[in-house]
Amino acid sequence: MGQLRMGAVLLHSAAAAIMVHGYRSLRNVPFDAFIRTQKGGHGQFLTIIGLFMAVITMVSGLGSDLFPSLPIFRTVKRTVLMIALPVATVVTTVYWSLIFFAEELILRPMAQGKVPQPDESVPSSAGPTQLQRIPLSTDLALHAAPALALLLDFYLIERKYTRAQAIYGGILLTAIAGVLYASWTEYLAQFNGSFPYPFLTENPFDVRVIIYVVLSIFALVTFWFMNALHS
Repeated sequence: MGQLRMGAVLLHSAAAAIMVHGYRSLRNVPFDAFIRTQKGGHGQFLTIIGLFMAVITMVSGLGSDLFPSLPIFRTVKRTVLMIALPVATVVTTVYWSLIFFAEELILRPMAQGKVPQPDESVPSSAGPTQLQRIPLSTDLALHAAPALALLLDFYLIERKYTRAQAIYGGILLTAIAGVLYASWTEYLAQFNGSFPYPFLTENPFDVRVIIYVVLSIFALVTFWFMNALHS
């Protein structure tokens, strides 16, 4: 096995393990029980959906590394990567931007879950104690590791997408993903009484539609830009 393939195996297996560990660590946060009682559970969050897509990309990539003669692994990886990469990049960009400048738009108020005791968790960043926070290690596994792993994979291991794949495939997958997530989160909100993110809860339907469209366009343009940078 060549050095490149060994490096790919290490990246894919380590990245998948870190992300799965981050998801499993959510069981230790004080408000996990409350979120699990809601319809959709953690699956209502775009972060978790993006995380699952990143894990699928890493696992299918590992399958391709270990069984290169089976093209199904590479086909799945290339297809999922096309949407997982821009979604993870958007999640990371939006999340950390809001964490630093307007965290009340991305973090739920503590009233929506069990109020932790002072020693129950370590906050991921300084700020008001009335917002739901997760430990920094879990925060990084959920909101940084997927984008970093996918970027490393794309630029160090994968070849760039052809112009036709990037344009037509990118538009098709982004549109499908955007409509599915918008429909999913709107559906769940009817049962939960609120959206997974405060910036959606605090806005009427027409503004939410604009948010969905803008984020979808941002994801598509981000994908095109990253693909264009690929050598």
